[in-house]
Amino acid sequence: MPQSTAKPLGEFDFIRRYLAAKQPADPDLLLGIGDDAAIVRPRPGYDLCFSSDMLLAGRHFFPEVPPADLAHKILAVNISDMAAMGARPRWVMLSAALPALDPAWLQAFSGSLFAMLRQYGITLIGGDTTKGDLAFNVAITGELPAGQALRRSGAQNGDDIWVSGQIGLAAAALHHIWQKIRLPENLFAECEAARLRPTPRVALGQALLPLATAAQDISDGLAQDLGHILRASGTGAELFADHVPTAPGLRQCLPDQSLHELTLAGGDDYELVFTTPPQERPAVLAAAASSRTPIARIGRINGSGYLKILRANGSELHLSHLGFDHFG
Repeated sequence: MPQSTAKPLGEFDFIRRYLAAKQPADPDLLLGIGDDAAIVRPRPGYDLCFSSDMLLAGRHFFPEVPPADLAHKILAVNISDMAAMGARPRWVMLSAALPALDPAWLQAFSGSLFAMLRQYGITLIGGDTTKGDLAFNVAITGELPAGQALRRSGAQNGDDIWVSGQIGLAAAALHHIWQKIRLPENLFAECEAARLRPTPRVALGQALLPLATAAQDISDGLAQDLGHILRASGTGAELFADHVPTAPGLRQCLPDQSLHELTLAGGDDYELVFTTPPQERPAVLAAAASSRTPIARIGRINGSGYLKILRANGSELHLSHLGFDHFG
């Protein structure tokens, strides 16, 4: 069998070929990939938001995940942080540890990565690469009108609690893979698509800037992430478990307790949970319609200082855990 004479792909070849792709012009980017640091010039009258997420193979994703799905997800989870602040995502830096440089894998990964960047108007401005166990770190920067960021700390007694999208699908897919539950094939495919390719709610976050008193994206579990809002705001809440939107198929094939564990504590949803004054309900529904995002009202803020989860019959629901803990 003839030996290949092709030169092995090196680190800088990888960067030039797969990460230095031509991107749309960005008037606020003064210096991008190719120097020791990137330079951006913030627009007058805007605040910048910064966030970073590390994702490890075997902890945050399966090592054998298709590269196109992986690229989508590592960006989506970071873009979701910007959505929760009401910010427009602008720039990302990507650092990657890769066990090998496989051109076919890299082509699929980078193709999906830049498609996602184009979809949300984001520019890749730098990062780092090294050989090692598969891992990624994405640092993202967004912008929003000065002083208008959505925070966790503004929820007020009497506020409505809302959530976007459908909750619990990603967790259901994982539990099916782990053989803790069994889903019909078509329902598993629906849930797996939600797990692999979540939709960051950027347009909704921006539409909520004049309306929401607090917001948070749902990464570690609805109950746990709502708890962050309650602690930051010094409030409590009643949450109506049966009002949490999910896939109809999950309601049909799972016992209530199993369904509630997935929707309230499953995590990996990357939807938004947010609070607004009751008088803003028409405006909130209009914001959801304008951003083409389904939302549901699932509870209300109170002064109790803790989260009470209620069943449809009014009895209190107790969960075995509230969400994901990296060190749990």
